[in-house]
Amino acid sequence: MAAVTAVTRWRLLLVLSAAALGAAGAPQPPNILLLLMDDMGWGDLGVYGEPSRETPNLDRMAAEGMLFPNFYTANPLCSPSRAALLTGRLPIRNGFYTTSGHARNAYTPQEIVGGIPDSERLLPELLKEAGYVSKIVGKWHLGHRPQFHPLKHGFDEWFGSPNCHFGPYDNRARPNIPVYRDWEMVGRYYEEFPINLKTGEANLTQIYLQEALDFIRRQQAARRPFFLYWAVDATHAPVYASKPFLGTSQRGRYGDAVREIDDSVGKILHSLQDLGIAESTFVFFTSDNGAALISAPKQGGSNGPFLCGKQTTFEGGMREPAVAWWPGRIPAGQVSHQLGSIMDLFTTSLSLAGLEPPRDRAIDGLSLLPAMLQGQLMDRPIFYYRGNTLMAVTLGQYKAHFWTWTNSWEEFRQGIDFCPGQNVSGVTTHTQEEHTRLPLIFHLGRDPGERFPLSFASTEYLDALRRITPVVRQHQEALIPGQPQLNVCNQAVMNWAPPGCEKLGKCLTPPESVPEKCSWPH
Repeated sequence: MAAVTAVTRWRLLLVLSAAALGAAGAPQPPNILLLLMDDMGWGDLGVYGEPSRETPNLDRMAAEGMLFPNFYTANPLCSPSRAALLTGRLPIRNGFYTTSGHARNAYTPQEIVGGIPDSERLLPELLKEAGYVSKIVGKWHLGHRPQFHPLKHGFDEWFGSPNCHFGPYDNRARPNIPVYRDWEMVGRYYEEFPINLKTGEANLTQIYLQEALDFIRRQQAARRPFFLYWAVDATHAPVYASKPFLGTSQRGRYGDAVREIDDSVGKILHSLQDLGIAESTFVFFTSDNGAALISAPKQGGSNGPFLCGKQTTFEGGMREPAVAWWPGRIPAGQVSHQLGSIMDLFTTSLSLAGLEPPRDRAIDGLSLLPAMLQGQLMDRPIFYYRGNTLMAVTLGQYKAHFWTWTNSWEEFRQGIDFCPGQNVSGVTTHTQEEHTRLPLIFHLGRDPGERFPLSFASTEYLDALRRITPVVRQHQEALIPGQPQLNVCNQAVMNWAPPGCEKLGKCLTPPESVPEKCSWPH
């Protein structure tokens, strides 16, 4: 009730402010900047203990704002986590999952024809109701076909790409990834937007920075509230940085990319201050999933003390760096132990705009305003999904695993390792191990690395299980999965087709001839 009261009080304040400022025509709600990194780990920031201390601007942002050490993504892979952020809904609800295999990750490469459904209501579309102008800079990753274009889902401007900067390709069987300004393709990665794989040199972060600064200046001059979604991807392999930053980090090329991002965030915050709009702008920094240890150490980051990384539902794949900054509103130098989710950014942003979330669907995100403005803590679960499968849940300090695995023995023997140097017997398995009858439960306060499961016979285990079981049951009984958008077409098993489907070339189509969504297996 206290959380609801706090949010209601904040919305009332927005209404009163609007009434007071309406005659002057001034923007009423705060501007919103969401800074989403790509494959950046919990342990990549100095404020989280990274020993090189090469993120002075992000560390200063935390010192001037609020740090969230218990902040989670909604999926350990890029596309589903971004869909969750912009819809406030778990990927199992918004369709960003696959049913082609149990507990399989999937995303939206060039081969896939699926994307964000028209039935989903995205954050920029809803913010229009409060007069916001919205821009996405960087990686979209919610579908590359025309009907999935960001400008068809609420954004007013876009500079970036529908996919990651993989390549280069031969431009015959497969073209290089395009880069867009709004509706116009302005070039391709490795062509008009070069990335030198040998040296790691690319100017993309600088281009994305200038896009952000230009948008902020234009909206400030027009006195319009704005939403900027800055989704840069320099820390996703193959990592890159511009020439002034190459070779400057103690951490190698990945560190060079982090340093350039840190410098860019510093310039964005300084711009807000120089324009006199820092106190009317809410900024939140986080990442889409954990560091990709499969690319480490040269092309991947650090997940600090946590187990495994990207692609897994262990803490290293799901727990993210998170910093909130709003001078004059969020008390400086605070640490919130609120369990937070990337989906909360959807609901929090709507609350900031004085808007209610849609009531015709389940919304998983909560407003973090009570935690940020009053220091209140809300008891809530964090659900860990991998594909169509609920793998784990955290409630309070306790995390229960219902399924454990990293990746298959076949992939592992080929050198694909999601947990290099981390082998926890019975936990980091290469076969899917079911624990639904007797979950593995860890106390994340004492054991953040998930190395010491509680004894099944202990009172602590039984008490934790009693709390967790009804929460999971209620969630599963009420869950209505969305239509899967990311079903997998595995070329290695082309003689097999899911029930009700038939082969068609390299992809599969259901009987009604609507293309099944195809992706590469993970």
